[in-house]
Amino acid sequence: MTLSELKRLYRIIQVHLEYGLDDLLPNEQSPFSADVSQRFKTPRLMRKTLFWMKNRHSDKELGERLREALQELGPVWIKFGQMMSTRRDLLPPHIADPLAELQDNVAPFDGRMAREQMEKALGGKLEQWFTDFDEVPLASASIAQVHTAKLKDSGREVVLKVIRPDIRPVIDADLKLMFRMAHLVAKMLPEARRLKPVEVVREYEKTLIDELDLRREAANAIQLRRNFEGSEELYVPEVITDHSNETVMVSERIYGYQVSDIEGLRANGTNMKLLAERGVSVFFTQVFRDSFFHADMHPGNVFVEKAHPENPQWIGLDCGIVGTLNSDDKRYLAENFLAFFNRDYRRVAELHVESGWVPRETNVDEFEFAIRIVCEPIFAKPLCEISFGHVLLNLFNTARRFNMEVQPQLVLLQKTLLYVEGLGRQLYPQLDLWDTAKPFLEKWMMNQVGPMAVVNAVKDRAPFWAEKLPELPELLYDSLKQGKSMNVKMERLYQGYRDSKRNQATGQFLFGIGATLMVCSAILMNHHQYDELSLFGAVGGCVAWLLSWRAYRR
Repeated sequence: MTLSELKRLYRIIQVHLEYGLDDLLPNEQSPFSADVSQRFKTPRLMRKTLFWMKNRHSDKELGERLREALQELGPVWIKFGQMMSTRRDLLPPHIADPLAELQDNVAPFDGRMAREQMEKALGGKLEQWFTDFDEVPLASASIAQVHTAKLKDSGREVVLKVIRPDIRPVIDADLKLMFRMAHLVAKMLPEARRLKPVEVVREYEKTLIDELDLRREAANAIQLRRNFEGSEELYVPEVITDHSNETVMVSERIYGYQVSDIEGLRANGTNMKLLAERGVSVFFTQVFRDSFFHADMHPGNVFVEKAHPENPQWIGLDCGIVGTLNSDDKRYLAENFLAFFNRDYRRVAELHVESGWVPRETNVDEFEFAIRIVCEPIFAKPLCEISFGHVLLNLFNTARRFNMEVQPQLVLLQKTLLYVEGLGRQLYPQLDLWDTAKPFLEKWMMNQVGPMAVVNAVKDRAPFWAEKLPELPELLYDSLKQGKSMNVKMERLYQGYRDSKRNQATGQFLFGIGATLMVCSAILMNHHQYDELSLFGAVGGCVAWLLSWRAYRR
């Protein structure tokens, strides 16, 4: 490691210890199993013997210390805390509640500095384009913060999002350290290579760096808004492109309940069941219909429209991270989901082998049985009794036996699935995710492989065929002409092939004659009375070989 990487690693360890995060390690009195507690015996021992730094925040609760430590370490760690805050099935309330503040309540930077950043990016004073600019941020997150204002020409309420100053060096340092650790883990632990730590970090780097360019977020928001134009399920605020650039993005201001505000939603009379079902529908629509999905759906980025609680509409913000899937990935995922829903574990195992996720020589019968053990208990239960986080962990443990490899292109999808589960638990714990998703997937598969697939293909290609229809007679004539020319060429080739075979046979025959004459000549040389005959045989053999060589050359 370089000196800068060692300094950053030291800083990470220092912050963890000064905030007393070693309290998160299970001890002998913890409710965990003895095996789990034993695994953390070494880190606890190292903490007591090697690291002398004391907990400087012992007066605060553990969850609050964890939130402040992640916030102090920067964007990479804040993103991790945001994801964990949605996993209330894995974390107790005293941990999850403080982490939820990382979704949109990260410590802001000075509003005057935000104004300076915006004016520098826009090339003039904000008053040229905006009125009522509020230097107190409306929300603050790990990468950027948001301020409110009004458009000067129309009075329309907008929000201005600005990237935090000097954030890139911090992100680069953490990512560099993550790459170093990933390479080290992959090199020292052969078992870890299956999880592709370097590829996963590289994918995370791409998504995180993309968030630093608000032009990309603006383009993503425009695309997502177009995909759901006129939809009752999802609304994406309009981006004001005239005032947006790499470090500043202006969009319309929306009013709604944050999706984590369960009390507010219920007080407004929101149909929680329909809201939860629409959340599942929105996710699968983005993935399978559009191949373009919002991949940062933590509660800080998701709101619910206030006006029509009986017909609730989701509002999606912060489109900095999106995921895309190719047709093969979609088909593979859909077939896997349907096989799971139908409890066809044999098909699940076969799909894993066909896709190359597990080696071709995998015993499908054993793999099927292993999947059945993990997945069978999750069916016929309401969502509140199912932990997909635990299911994923069990599947990963099962995969070790079959050398399954992590697919980096699906990491974002896996993270989004965890977000969807976390939101579903908060909104309507009785929601049956399987019954909600299965009809959608069956309809999508029918459109891909059934009669509708043929109809859709014809519809998609109709403009192209209509354009080429006037050229059809000429194309047909050219095709027939080329066919006739091809027949002549094939005949010539065949004739050349036959001539070549004939010459080859002649050459082989003459070579044999020459060899026979040379052997006879050598035998006759031992008898002086046949010297002339021996010479004649040698000359004849040479002539036969010469003729053979000429036959091969033709």
